Order: sequence, then structure tokens, then C-alpha cells
Amino acid sequence: MNSLITILVVLAGVLGLLIGSFLNVVAYRVPAKISLLRESRCPHCDTAITPWQNVPVVSWIALRGRCANCKAPISARYPIVEAATGVAFAVVAWWGLTSAGVTTGGGMTTAHAWAAGIVIVAYLYFAAISIVLTLIDLDTHRLPNSIVLPSYLVAGILFTLAAWLTGEWGRLLVAGIGMAAMYLFYFLLRAARPGGMGGGDVKLAGVIGIYLGWLGWGALAVGAFAAFLFGGVFGIALMLFRRAGRKTAIPFGPWMILGAWTGVFAGEAVGEWYVNLFVGV
Repeated sequence: MNSLITILVVLAGVLGLLIGSFLNVVAYRVPAKISLLRESRCPHCDTAITPWQNVPVVSWIALRGRCANCKAPISARYPIVEAATGVAFAVVAWWGLTSAGVTTGGGMTTAHAWAAGIVIVAYLYFAAISIVLTLIDLDTHRLPNSIVLPSYLVAGILFTLAAWLTGEWGRLLVAGIGMAAMYLFYFLLRAARPGGMGGGDVKLAGVIGIYLGWLGWGALAVGAFAAFLFGGVFGIALMLFRRAGRKTAIPFGPWMILGAWTGVFAGEAVGEWYVNLFVGV
């Protein structure tokens, strides 16, 4: 890894730590319909939380996982989410930079460099909503419109800018097809079995389709299939260990998201391997 990529990856990781702290707030307040602008306070003694007590991961360790005023325990979920977001941002930045060919040095036009940066920002945004939607779905079995619906606009604007800078309108077209195909597929699943698939899942499917489609048909196919594979294996495991029955409601959003990232990182490679397996190339 060259020095430029190292610096950018580290910066992305630090940004992820800060974003992770905000995601903890979003995951708690959005389902409870509490303003995100409200001052952070201890839920036990209502004491305002100072800036130094909000430093990602470090503050929790320094406070030994307890409120500085009333000593009430602070869930370990907070630093875990912060650290996980930091790692996720670093990994996405590394993937985006290496995929764009930054490691080779030179050869990139200014337009392509800007486009690569925009695409990385798009996937960093997707990483952030992936984490917060997973938390909310696990807590409430809901995927809030206030997070899912704006994601269509964000992805649409960023990928359109990237396509305009590079002239890769075909990628934008496949992203649009991916959005429509994934949304329609989940919509039909929900119509065929009311109650089996939530409306939030249908809306999230369209967003996932955009991000997978931008990368290609392989990523789209693998990401879509992987969600059902992971969700199915998890459901079977729960039944085998008698933790759930056939009618037990299991949040599917996290598995859609896990499947999506499988498609992002491995979809094109797996798709190419699968095709070559049958055509013998």
C-alpha cells in the first residue's frame, strides 16, 4: 500500500469513528422520533454529555463504561458501533482507491480522479446507512423511510455525477435497472406473501440495486442471491437450536445488507467464475 492510500485510508477510518458516534444517536433517536438536534444527555440522570465525553471509543474506555455523573452503565454497543464504522470506512476507502487504480500511480485524468472520489463517497454513505439500518431493524424490525428514501436521491446524484465526469453512462443505466429489478422483485415477494416481507425491505431493495448495479451484473446477481442465502441459513440455524419457529418474524434487512456488501466486494469475481464454469473459458 503506497503512502497516499495509507493516509487516505487512515483519514477515512477516523471519519468513520466520528460518523459511528453519530450513527449511535440516529439508531436511538429516529425510531423514538426524537430530534437529532437535541443535546445529548445521560438517559439516567439527564446530565448533559460534554464534548470530551463524546470522543469515539476513547471516552467510553476512559469512563470505564459508566456515566461521569451518576455512574450508570453505558452500553458497550456504543464503542463497538464506533469502532466498526471506523473499520468499515477504512475498508471501503481502501477498496475504492485500489479499484480505481490509485496504486498504479499516474494514468488517471482529473475527471476520473474526481469520479473515483465521488464513487468512494457514495459507498461510504452506503456503509453508514448499512450500519444504522441494521441496528434499527434489529431493535425495532423497521427500516425508517427517513433514512431509506433519501438514499435514492443521494445515490442518484453521486452516480450521475460520476457517470458525467467519465462518460460511463452504461454503468448508470445498469444501476437504474438494478434499482427497478430489485424493487420489483421484493414488491412481488411481498404481494405474494403478505406479512412475509416488510415495506421497508422493498424500499431498501431498490437502494441496494443501485449500488450493486453500478458495479455490474455479477455484483447485482450475487448480492441479490446472497441475501436469501444468509437469511435462510440463519433461519434454519435458529430452528435447529429451537430459538425460532416457521412463523417467527426475523428482520431481513441485515441479511439484505450483508448480501449487498458480499456483492460489492466479491460479486464480479464470483459472477465471472460462475460464467466461466459453464462456458469453459
